Amino acid sequence: MEFVNPAILMGVGLAAIPVVLHLIMRQQPKLLEFPALRFLQARQQSNRRRMKLRHWILLALRVLAICLLAMALARPSIRAAGMLGDSEAPTAAAMIFDTSPRMAYRHENKTRLEAAQDISRWLLPRLPAESQLAIIDANPGDPVFQIDQSTALQRIDRLDTAGPGRPVAELLEGALRLLKESPLTRKEVYIFTDLSQPAWQVDSPERLHQQLAELKGVGVYVIDVGVTDPRNLSLDELQLSGQTLARNSPLRVGTALNSEGMQGSFLVELYLSDAAGQSEKRGELTIEIAPGESKSVDLPLITGLTEGTHQGFVRFVGDDSLSIDNTRYFTVQVKPPWKVLVVASAPIDERAENFTQALAPSEFRRNGQARYEFDVASFADLPKRNVEDYAAICLLDPPAIDEDVWQRLGDFARAGGGLGIFLGPAATIAGMNTPAAQGLLPGLLDRQAFYPNGTIYLTTGEDQHPMLARFRSRRGQIPWEDFPIYRAWQFDKLHDGVGVVASLVNNRPALLERPFGKGRVVTMTTPVSELSDTSEDDRWNQLWGVGSWPFFTLTNELMLYLVGSDEGQLNYAAGQTAVLHIDPTKRFSTVLVSTPRGESLRPSPNQQNDVLVTATGTPGNYRVRAGGDTDGINLGFSANLSAEASRLNRV
Repeated sequence: MEFVNPAILMGVGLAAIPVVLHLIMRQQPKLLEFPALRFLQARQQSNRRRMKLRHWILLALRVLAICLLAMALARPSIRAAGMLGDSEAPTAAAMIFDTSPRMAYRHENKTRLEAAQDISRWLLPRLPAESQLAIIDANPGDPVFQIDQSTALQRIDRLDTAGPGRPVAELLEGALRLLKESPLTRKEVYIFTDLSQPAWQVDSPERLHQQLAELKGVGVYVIDVGVTDPRNLSLDELQLSGQTLARNSPLRVGTALNSEGMQGSFLVELYLSDAAGQSEKRGELTIEIAPGESKSVDLPLITGLTEGTHQGFVRFVGDDSLSIDNTRYFTVQVKPPWKVLVVASAPIDERAENFTQALAPSEFRRNGQARYEFDVASFADLPKRNVEDYAAICLLDPPAIDEDVWQRLGDFARAGGGLGIFLGPAATIAGMNTPAAQGLLPGLLDRQAFYPNGTIYLTTGEDQHPMLARFRSRRGQIPWEDFPIYRAWQFDKLHDGVGVVASLVNNRPALLERPFGKGRVVTMTTPVSELSDTSEDDRWNQLWGVGSWPFFTLTNELMLYLVGSDEGQLNYAAGQTAVLHIDPTKRFSTVLVSTPRGESLRPSPNQQNDVLVTATGTPGNYRVRAGGDTDGINLGFSANLSAEASRLNRV
């Protein structure tokens, strides 16, 4: 047993006070001769012995009370197995450091990781000299014991918050597995963490509980280095109009500004970088925000992008305590306009007018800003077209088509092309239920459904599909009811793998997708090619009404999806393996990858001529070059931390 304040034990000496008082205050009896009471002498002797015993018992209790009080004030403690910083028996100790980006939060001029390092440096020398020590951080890899305390201290000094990090529970599981292998009886785990919720996500609590139960007697200590009331501003994931754009088409960049405990006006800036890495500001927006708020940020459009790879970033201007979530990076690829074949019935120009104007207005086509180059043809001319020349083909109200044409369209989609089928009055059950047509359509055509009252309309409430991403920010505010649908085709049974993208308000499918080889086939159950002079009795819908921005947006997103505007990922989560597809006609033995830290990597393309980059833990823009300036490549990609990686709300 030890005492926290041994000096106070001197108070035990005060126990002499009752003894002294007892001796001083003891009364001496007076001797009086009283013959008449001699018969009481025997009784007197008995009472005297009893009173003497009581006095000694009372004296002992007083002394004991003073001694116990002195010992209590000295705060006794017992050192048993597993106590923090034991200096006796050797210990198998694992120190777990949460090195997620949140630990870069600065408070009192010190990051949370630096605070954890200071405590661990104090604790480490207090462990027994023969102890086994393991230093575990959130980076990938199996934990191991360090050679000695000096090596462990060096490992602690090198800890960094780079990379997305792993949950503390996962690190604890690894530590328990390591300690189980140790022959030492005493085992301890020290967890240095800011106690933020994302760090404590547990995939399998049962497995962790089982490990703790198997390793009986292990001491687990959680050292909280977090801040009770954090103050931080963070930018959410970027929302791009596309990762792959047509030449001269505008780039739209959006995000959200989130506040934890901060308020005021903050400037959000948009920058675009050139090939040399020089950044130019292309827009800014001032956001007024209050604690706990999340404000959408729609930055000015970036126009005039030339062909090639373009990179940039969004940042907010201001001071907060966590800088890693103040900047978001992006990469886009600009290509020549996509060629699209639009097939319609006579009069083909009039029937294709609304559709092509919504996607590429005449003014945009004249000044070279259109995303698409359209070829308009009739169904009779379709067999003569070389479909391999197009990124997408759209069939506006197709009639019965020859089986060999359906086969060619299937081969086109299977090779990676996009096929849009917009059913209308020209379709027939017999013509659409042939084996060749069913190879592409989402199901067996059943009948036309009539909704003459105008109470049926499109709905995009389930907006999880990429085609509906633009509607998410305005969920519940889209006036689809202003654009009624009077007729639509219904399917008897959908084929396997078919997904419903959008429905009518009565839950009947309106827009369906069928994956097909490397491409995609999208079918709409109501047409987009009606003439303006169609009679009310023959009209199928009013999707092209005045102010029909919802369907205008849907048509643009549908076409971007068909041409594969996001084919080939350019923006990754930090830590993800980036894959860059290189033209198979160009072969390079190695390529040079420049990281945001200024490092150079030299991965080799695989057999498919793809470059795989695994070292993407640092957020920022990466450049990939090979072959020189003339016949070489100059590509790039971006890596960003997830929004969850910087959430500071505590468990």
